[in-house]
Amino acid sequence: LPLLLPIFLLIVFLIKLESPNGPVIFKQERTGKNGNRFKMYKFRSMVPNADELKTELAHLNELKWPDFKITNDPRVTRVGNILRKTSLDELPQLLNVLKGDMSLVGPRPTSFAPGTYALWQTARLDVMPGITGLWQIIGRAETEFDERLRLDIAYIDHRCLWLDIQILFR
Repeated sequence: LPLLLPIFLLIVFLIKLESPNGPVIFKQERTGKNGNRFKMYKFRSMVPNADELKTELAHLNELKWPDFKITNDPRVTRVGNILRKTSLDELPQLLNVLKGDMSLVGPRPTSFAPGTYALWQTARLDVMPGITGLWQIIGRAETEFDERLRLDIAYIDHRCLWLDIQILFR
């Protein structure tokens, strides 16, 4: 973390420069191991009222429920666009790792409650969620929920230190 501090400070400055009244860190309830809910941290990459605008933009959703994705989402800021493309918006999740809510590699924690999952999908809740995982390096945001879950379960079935190193490297 001390090595990343200058990058953190630069990102904070750029977010505040573009949107002085909004928060720098975005906190969202996520579902982790055993279905436990926790607050996940990210650098804010959208306008401060992005959640409120989501209902207005629901008709543009390109993925099946429970996912939400819009190509060229109008809620994403200029700085946020760069942060997302480089995944720098994910850096505050290192705090989640230090807190014990997440690991470096594992299934990405979802924003929806454990009750949203079908029984076969709950296997992904057996392990600690990660900052990155198999589906991030294979499909990123274009992958539908069921396919991501299949990749998460494949990761769980084959997880080992060498696989984690390969995922982190990619």
